[in-house]
Parts: sequence; C-alpha cells; structure tokens
Amino acid sequence: MAISEVKTVTASGIPLLLDDIDTDRIIPARFLRCVSFDGLGEHAFEDDRLQDASHPFNQPQFQNAGILLAGRNFGCGSSREHAPQSLMRWGIKAIVAESFAEIFFGNCGSLGIPAVRASRADLEKLASLISADPSTQMTLDLQQMKLRAGKMEVSVSMPDSAREALVTGQWDYLGRLLSAADQISAHSAKVPYLNGFQSV
Repeated sequence: MAISEVKTVTASGIPLLLDDIDTDRIIPARFLRCVSFDGLGEHAFEDDRLQDASHPFNQPQFQNAGILLAGRNFGCGSSREHAPQSLMRWGIKAIVAESFAEIFFGNCGSLGIPAVRASRADLEKLASLISADPSTQMTLDLQQMKLRAGKMEVSVSMPDSAREALVTGQWDYLGRLLSAADQISAHSAKVPYLNGFQSV
C-alpha cells in the first residue's frame, strides 16, 4: 500500500459561510452510538437540514461537491472525530474556512482532509462564484498554498507542520506501516521472543 500524499484537491464547492458551527450541528449526538463510521455521511448536518430546506447540503446542485467553504471557528464544541468523519463520508475532501477550532482541525489532518484558512472577503467571493455556477471546479494547491476557482486565485494558509504532513504522506499512519511491511518482517525475524526463543 502506497503512502497517500495530499498535494492538491480538485472538486466543485459547497458554500456554508456561517460562524461557530459546532460539531453537534455537523453530526448530531444521537449518531455517535455507531460501531463504525460507515453511514455517517448521510447524517451530516441532519438537524440543520431538517429545519432548513434551503440548507446547502440539501440542494441538488451541491450533492457532488468536495470542497466546503465555511466561516469563522468552524468545528467548535466537542472533540468528536465523528464530525470530520461524517463530512468526509458525505464527500468533502477539503475545507476552506476563516478559522477552525483546534481539535477539529487536528482531526481533519489525521484523516487526510486539508483544512486551510482564507480571508472572509475571499471566502465571500468564492461563495458567490460557486453559488452562481455550482459546476465550477476548484483546485486547492497545498504546495503553492493557493485556491483556484475559475479565473479566481486566492491565498490560503495552514500551519507548516500540518501542510508538510499532508504533502509528504506522513499523516497516513496506516499507509506508512503497510509500506514498510518488508522491513517490519525482516526486523521481527531477528527478535528472539517472536520466533520461539526461550531462555534456559
């Protein structure tokens, strides 16, 4: 298994420029009893969507979107990993927001979901662009730290350590482990207690 490097993400976008969206709204608490994360995607923003038929996650033109545009302090509240898991399983591959709650940001990174910051002014322009034409393809470039959409190009930011983990694949712990399978087998063959060695 190869290590998954995340250098660019290209997808259409979905605008949700609201501030202080907490993890309880992203995935309601009643869905936390699941044994696995399978199926969580269909419940992303479920309560908000039930209360507001015009919610972007209800709109057919955004159903194949992969880049979420959000507001300030996105992912605040509890530290549940279910929140980014539900977004990922809905189809979100990257999130661009004015700012993120720290634990939510870390959980995104551990799933290989780039969570980058952009200015409010740029987010509003991008939201207007994709609202007018939902088919617009956006490309998030983590090497140049730019987001391109149509003729627009905006600067984005994220901590260097998080960016480096994504572009080098260091975020992908399972991929790193499996890619080193031959080295692990060779080393384990030299460990006495793994090969039936018993001291006298």
